[in-house]
Amino acid sequence: MRHSLPLAPQFYVTAPQPCPYLDGRAERKLFTALQGEGAEKLNNSLSRQGFRRSQNVLYRPSCADCTACLSARIRVGDFTQSRSQRRILKRNADLRRTATSPWATEEQYALFRRYLDLRHADGGMADMDIFEFAAMIEETPVKSRVIEYRESAATPGSIRALIATCLTDVLDDGLSMVYSFYEPDRIKDSLGTYLILDHIEIARRIGLPYVYLGYWVPGSRKMGYKANFAALEIFKGGEWMSIGNPEDHAGETHPLCVDPIADQVARIQLPDTRSG
Repeated sequence: MRHSLPLAPQFYVTAPQPCPYLDGRAERKLFTALQGEGAEKLNNSLSRQGFRRSQNVLYRPSCADCTACLSARIRVGDFTQSRSQRRILKRNADLRRTATSPWATEEQYALFRRYLDLRHADGGMADMDIFEFAAMIEETPVKSRVIEYRESAATPGSIRALIATCLTDVLDDGLSMVYSFYEPDRIKDSLGTYLILDHIEIARRIGLPYVYLGYWVPGSRKMGYKANFAALEIFKGGEWMSIGNPEDHAGETHPLCVDPIADQVARIQLPDTRSG
């Protein structure tokens, strides 16, 4: 018997788990499968509505008593570098960028492990083995690229060390930084900020208006650095808006700010995936 995919995406909710950003809270995600001929359109549409991609799944936080996780993006045309960001670019001027198809390597995994062990040893990815890492990089039904950053070769023909890697989706309106990791020993080089700055430059060169950063969480030290970028927008109340004063969003952790799951799903705008 032949089975076909449902005409409309089906949405599900995960069971509550400890929140990785705010102590004492639980996280829950609303998610749907990303598959079939309409995957590209669905990824584009839901990314504009605060969703993120992880392999062949699109998800958005949907916690029972908190809406603190706010999707963030940078308006490329309005972005201006701060003095400290210009210094970061100068410190990392030795790095050389290459973009390839999403293919995992042992060298990437070794860097990934060093990054997790020193920066996120207690995170949800801490136990990820090389096969799970390969799945994270390679299982993508949409247009994705692995962007590597290497040191300049010290001598002709020598191997350049891999310093940073970012898995990036190419959307119809921007670049989405799905996941990045980098050499944890280069703390003073602010590599996380550098990767964002370089993605802004890539988007500018190819004429894409946004760089999607994932989630900004008011009150979370892990996510605080994103508010340091000019022209930052957040997805809040069903629309994108300038972040303004970050402290104005502290109330998103109040239980009464959460809408029922059914209402959240009803407001999701789905793309027309019919051919022709």
